[in-house]
Order: sequence, then structure tokens, then C-alpha cells
Amino acid sequence: MTAIDQAHNIEALRHLARKRLPRMVFDYIDGGADDEITLGRNDRRYADYELNFRSLVDVSRIELETTVMGAPCRAPIIVSPTAAQRLFNPRAGEAAVARAAKAKGLVYCLSTLASTTIEDIAQHTDGPKWFQVYVWKDRALVEQAMERARTAGFTGLILTVDVPVAGNRERDHLNAFTIPPKISTRTVAQVLARPGYLWDMASSPPIQAANWADMDTGGMGIIQFLDSQFDRTVTWADAKWMKEAWGGPFAVKGIARPDDARRCLDIGADAVWVSNHGGRQLDTAPATIDTLGDIVAAVAGQAEVILDGGIRRGTDIIKALALGATAVAVGRPYLFGLGAGGQPGVERALDILITALARDMALVGAARPRDLSPDFVRQPR
Repeated sequence: MTAIDQAHNIEALRHLARKRLPRMVFDYIDGGADDEITLGRNDRRYADYELNFRSLVDVSRIELETTVMGAPCRAPIIVSPTAAQRLFNPRAGEAAVARAAKAKGLVYCLSTLASTTIEDIAQHTDGPKWFQVYVWKDRALVEQAMERARTAGFTGLILTVDVPVAGNRERDHLNAFTIPPKISTRTVAQVLARPGYLWDMASSPPIQAANWADMDTGGMGIIQFLDSQFDRTVTWADAKWMKEAWGGPFAVKGIARPDDARRCLDIGADAVWVSNHGGRQLDTAPATIDTLGDIVAAVAGQAEVILDGGIRRGTDIIKALALGATAVAVGRPYLFGLGAGGQPGVERALDILITALARDMALVGAARPRDLSPDFVRQPR
């Protein structure tokens, strides 16, 4: 039995990833903005919500299957888009995550800043998949990406709206972290302490923003060029343009306020994605579980609601679903698995969450996600 097989919770996979990855790479997954207050809140606040279980309910058959934005899911768990996944396993990266999502029957989301191309991902999975985008200054780049995703069989588009500028992630500054990682006097000891990772890096293709590798950047590096494309003038009119240009299921990711949730409805979004970017953008923003109830009330059933941030246990998922989320999305849990052991590690992370959700649904007295309601959750005063 491998160490991956013996990991019985997400924290165990986190520990394995920390042992395998250079500190600068692990900290890129693990860290957040400024004092990491929001990062910590996302995790901790779930503990402040208690589960009020029902007794004598027939839970002989737990049915987790659902659909989100028209995509079938074995469980209400979305594999969230995260950038440059080959950083965490240079040989596996997005391909391993996509295959693992397909194996577990979950929706896979590919980041615009992926280290594997749209077309390559389509070769690795014929399962449900969505593509994540930003509104960039050059709208032609966005249109090009959407057309490539559409042609490759991606059925949903996710517009991320909480990154007008990059957050202040101080662990990255302390580690002199870059994409791809560079060996310097500040990082050489970290890399030499992880020879397996160093070998994987040296013996696999360079890590880059693969979907834009052939672009004329005017002499800038590709990451620098893409950073320069973030458009700080973006408004809801731009989001509406993107929804109309895509013409299919569309989610707005990075919503923290009820009034913004209603604006999502105004532009015709199919899903409101409650997120604070994993605590990596604006520090001291509230935990997503604390904003969920008001956003669900504002949406009033007119769109689906997806929540990310701090999901580590089946009970976390149940609390989000009971408070009105259609599904949750996870990023760090599967990245810990990827860093710990490639595709088997990702599958283990997803198995941990799916198995825990099924067990905890039985314990709380609900056979199906639709059986959950706010009265399952209480906050002690």
C-alpha cells in the first residue's frame, strides 16, 4: 500500500505534497494574500456551522448524482480551474487532473493560464469540461480562446472577475517564485532538497502558458505579456458581451456580494460562483461560507450557485449544499494530491471527498443533495 493509499484526509495529502515539492512550489499552492486572514477564514469558518441531523431516515441508498450548468456529475463537486498545474507535477499536470476528473465522473475546469493546451486536454478526456477566461484588453485573444474551447468540446465558460490585479502573495516574494521556477541563490537549496522534483523538471518540457506559447508578445515573456493584458476597465457590459459571444452555459466566478449576484442574473449568467480566489486576492474578505446565504437569497433560484474556498471535508460540502449551493468547487485539495503523486494523488483527493460526502449524508439523514435544507445547519450564538 502506497503513502497515497494511506492518506485518509486532505491534510494527509497536503503533508505528502509538502515533502515532495520545493518550498517555493508548495507555498504557491498553500499560500494566500497579505496576512492570509481570508485564507484561514475559508477553512476555519465551516467549524462554526453545526449540522443538525435528522434521525430514522432511510439512507440505505445515497444518491449524489446531479447536473451543474447542464453537465452530469457523479457528485456535486467541481474540479476548479487552477493555473500551471505542471508546476506541481511536471510530468502530469493538467492531463492527470483531467483524467482523474473523468475517472471520478466530475466536471473538469481548465484555466486560461494552463500549462497544457485546450486541444491536448480534449485528447485526455471526453468527460464534461469547462474553460476559464478573463476579459483581456485584446478582445480578439478572448474570442480566439473561446472558439478553440468550443471546437474542442468544452461546454461551459467561466469568467473570473476577482483579479483586476494580482494579490500580494508574500510567500512568493520571500521565495523569489517565478513561473517557471528559476534556480537562484535564494532557491537552490529548496530545489536540491527535492531531487525527484528537480529531475522531473529537467527531463520534461518547459512549463509555460501553453495556450499562448506561439503568440507574438513583442519581446515580453509570455507570463509578463498575459499579466499586461488584465483589463482594469472591465465592467458588467464586458461580461454580458462574453456571455453572448460564448452562447452556452456561462458562470461568473469571484462573487462575494448579493448585489453582484443580481448583476450576474441581469447579464444572463447560468451560474453565480461564490469565491474569494482561495484567499489569494483581497485579504480580510469574508469566508465564502459566510457570504453564501445572502447570495442564494439574492439569486432566488434564477441561476445555479457554485461555492469554493476551504472545502476539506464531506461535512463542509453538506453545509454549503444545505445553505443553497448547487455544487462546491475544489482547487487546493486536488493540487495537494497532484503534488503528492500525480494522477493517483488527484484521484485519491477526489475519492476522499466523494466518500466522505456519501458517509456524512447518511449520518446527517439525507439521501440526496436535494433533501438538504437550511434547517440542517445552525450557528450557535
